Amino acid sequence: MSEELFGGVVPSGSPDFRSELAAKLAELMPEVVADGKVDVVKLQELLGSDAVDDKLERFGLFWPGKRRALQAAQESTTATLVPDLENSRDWDTTGNVFIEGDNLEVLKILQRHYHGKIKMIYIDPPYNTGKDFVYPDNYKEGLASYLEWTKQVNEEGKKVSTNSDTDGRYHSNWLSMMYPRLKLAKNLLTEDGVIFISIDDHELDNLIKLCNEIFGEQNLLSVFTRITKRSGKSGDLISSNHDYIVSFAKSSGVVLNRFRHTDDGFKFSDEFEAVRGKYKLNQTLDYGSIQYSPSLDYKIELDGKIFIPGGVSEEAMEERKSRKPRTDYCWRWSRDLFDFGLANGFIVLNKSKNGWRIYTKTYQNAAIEGKNGLYRVITKERTKAFTSLDFVDNKFSNDNAKKNLKEIFDFPAFDYTKPVEMIKRLIEMTTDPQSNDIILDFFAGSATTAHALLTLNNIDSGNRKCILVQLPEPVPENSAPALKGFKTISEVARARFNSIGDKLQTDLTNSSDDVGFRAFRLAESNFPIWRVTSGVSKSELERHINEIAYPIPDAGNSFGCLVEVLIKLGFSLNVPLRHLDSDVFEAYVVEEGLLLAVVASKKDAELEDFTPLLGLNPSRLLVMEETYKGNDELKTNLEQECRNREIELIKG
Repeated sequence: MSEELFGGVVPSGSPDFRSELAAKLAELMPEVVADGKVDVVKLQELLGSDAVDDKLERFGLFWPGKRRALQAAQESTTATLVPDLENSRDWDTTGNVFIEGDNLEVLKILQRHYHGKIKMIYIDPPYNTGKDFVYPDNYKEGLASYLEWTKQVNEEGKKVSTNSDTDGRYHSNWLSMMYPRLKLAKNLLTEDGVIFISIDDHELDNLIKLCNEIFGEQNLLSVFTRITKRSGKSGDLISSNHDYIVSFAKSSGVVLNRFRHTDDGFKFSDEFEAVRGKYKLNQTLDYGSIQYSPSLDYKIELDGKIFIPGGVSEEAMEERKSRKPRTDYCWRWSRDLFDFGLANGFIVLNKSKNGWRIYTKTYQNAAIEGKNGLYRVITKERTKAFTSLDFVDNKFSNDNAKKNLKEIFDFPAFDYTKPVEMIKRLIEMTTDPQSNDIILDFFAGSATTAHALLTLNNIDSGNRKCILVQLPEPVPENSAPALKGFKTISEVARARFNSIGDKLQTDLTNSSDDVGFRAFRLAESNFPIWRVTSGVSKSELERHINEIAYPIPDAGNSFGCLVEVLIKLGFSLNVPLRHLDSDVFEAYVVEEGLLLAVVASKKDAELEDFTPLLGLNPSRLLVMEETYKGNDELKTNLEQECRNREIELIKG
């Protein structure tokens, strides 16, 4: 099948990033492309000597296998996502997605529709401690490797892969696993999107360098320190009770949602409260630790009292002058700013234990703006800037993560699950509740991200959606999940997704709240893929050509075939589908008329023409090849009729 997105043919796989990049380069600089290949020497000449680093020694992150890891990101996939209706919840109405499968292949599949549409990514990848799980990518076989690997264990029942520190490429293996996934993840982010990555000391340094290369070091937002437990193991020289959240922006256009100051200090009211909110008195006008300036050393007359900086009355001024030079205290505000603040209600005279002091009001929602005598009062919600220590509160620790799971499963499923409060905070920082922002987690684990998102949406009536991806990795033998009957981590994740939905269903803020998800599984394509190599017999070659030319997918999987085609055409995983009740066709209306998809003709039906379907006036019509049952005249007539009606016909 052709790789064209539209133009009448369904693409056979995910975008080929190498060919797309070459096409863009050819468009910008056609002279560098010759015989279908990029002339690197010519490219260097055009860029000029200043733009090309031809030194053998250069700065950067390099490791054995990096080139192959890049190829893994660039190679397209013919894999698909199979609808898992049995494990879904509210299939017809939900905007959330759960995918069971290898995230490298899934990230490629997501490129068609979700390129530039994901607002936030959170991932909790393997920390590479030598004990945790590492994905055994086979860069040559892709999906075939995954399908074989998902047996999960060898003949002895042991895990297929861990990254032992006795391996000579301990860090290289981890970097090769992360590199292609982060490359693909960046493509999915919106221009103002953000990625958060949990990590600990084992790979922190390498992760930052890797992200510097992929996202640009100028787009590093912060490395947050997160408390993991109240105390470390006894006996260690240094007890480790923290890990990190590395955050990068897609571009410089990122704006984070700052949080309101909520401390108890805002407790005073005045006549401006309706507009400015409450205020607090946490600063005196005089200040002793800023650089002294004569212009800030002036006399204030207020309520019959006279003050100089330092809370000193005029009567005591002569004595104070005799004791030491007047270079210790001054006012924080200039004379003209003080006069403006006094006239506009920002000044309070308050008695303290050391006598009368002049205080400035700090309002929740107002401040003075301006300089050089030109001032105005602006309405401005007072917010807190983020710091790298925003996640050291115990509510962000693993202790609370275990409590989150125990509330749902009545047992702590995993030791290193992240707490709901942590991911809630990250979502609050980066998303708008009412904007249908999409959050992606492709190392989903036990689905903490879904738990946080559904809970937060319920609190603020948000419309955020999530996509989760998790391998069917076996749960540890004799672990609590195993003893409860769970076989894989993906099973635990779906169960948690459902459980939090059940819990919230009785406490929804409005009827439109979405607590469901569409479930999918990564699988081979439903359609024949060109796999013939040189040396095959003539009959084998003819047979395979016929399979490609006239694909006949599993007749009992017409819905799965439709979903695959829609994904490859660039529709979302949550595209609205309406089944048409017909004795002749197996057909669906996609997005209420945007596309009419005819998947198959009924087994014993006599198919004469497409008039009933064309009467629905679709803008596009997709017809799977097997629908014609080899009737070329029927196909020709349909093509002509579509031209007459100006309907785009897509061949499946």
